[in-house]
Amino acid sequence: MREIEAQAKQRNIPIVGPAVGRLLYQLAQMTGANKVFEMGSAVGYSTIWWARAVGSSGLVTYTDGDRKNADEARGYFDRAGVSDRVRVLVGDALELLSEERGEFDIIFCDVDKQDYPRALRVAAPKVRKGGLFVIDNTLWSGRVTEAEPKESTTEAIKEFNTTLYAMPEFWTTIIPLRDGVTVALKSAS
Repeated sequence: MREIEAQAKQRNIPIVGPAVGRLLYQLAQMTGANKVFEMGSAVGYSTIWWARAVGSSGLVTYTDGDRKNADEARGYFDRAGVSDRVRVLVGDALELLSEERGEFDIIFCDVDKQDYPRALRVAAPKVRKGGLFVIDNTLWSGRVTEAEPKESTTEAIKEFNTTLYAMPEFWTTIIPLRDGVTVALKSAS
């Protein structure tokens, strides 16, 4: 993990960092998650946190649009001893999720921010009842509080946050950790 953290800093690779990683691990452990789908995995830092949390009987689906990222991530998965519980898919994360059959205990979203509204439409039906939809960067360095956002990415995250909070099937909280982590529990009824 320290190697990935060092590489991320040196090469400006976006990762969730250790504080959010610990939160992801805890969420998976607390819910007994066995099946996690990750939308946007970069070099696999968060994937390793999820994979350690689900244990040897669980499965985490890694997705990234860049084959070089996926190849680098595979090396990290091998060194972390979690390769046997990670399925690597290369391509558009939202398209890959839409092609999946069945539901997931947790879906984690960390794709390009302008795609967050679309990610919500694709992911919401794929989270099992009692499962979690977890989203990174939902405070967007505080820019989501701007009355009239200057960036389309900020507007997309604001739309995402507003829409998710209005969905009656989810109980949603934004945790002000790092750049904001949203945890949405899908109603069991």
